[in-house]
Amino acid sequence: MATDGNPLLLIDNSTMYVIGKGTYKVESMSFAEAKAIIDIFGEEDVLRCYTDSAIDKVIHDYVGVQERNFPRKTITNMRVGQVAIAFKQHIAPSETQPIIDMDGGAQAQKIQNIYIYCEIITRMT
Repeated sequence: MATDGNPLLLIDNSTMYVIGKGTYKVESMSFAEAKAIIDIFGEEDVLRCYTDSAIDKVIHDYVGVQERNFPRKTITNMRVGQVAIAFKQHIAPSETQPIIDMDGGAQAQKIQNIYIYCEIITRMT
């Protein structure tokens, strides 16, 4: 179910450049809403445009989208009427820095918290 023949784009912080000239509508959305929208589209109607492979884990393990083989494609500009779901990352310093012992005797220290949130972006003009 591509919108007007345009595939749904899945993007992240590093691929926000697809938002070029034009007017856009941007709305926050929950993981459940993102899942519902992605599930409406057929596998051939969704493009993975993000570069961070960790987003795959977010989409499957946290958003709850069943694993499908969405093609990867570099997109330079969104088309009028095209929709994208942005998986945006917010990194904050950790308020605590616990240290844990790793295999082999090394120690690891927590230094940051990573948060993911979703936005739906539609190009209007």
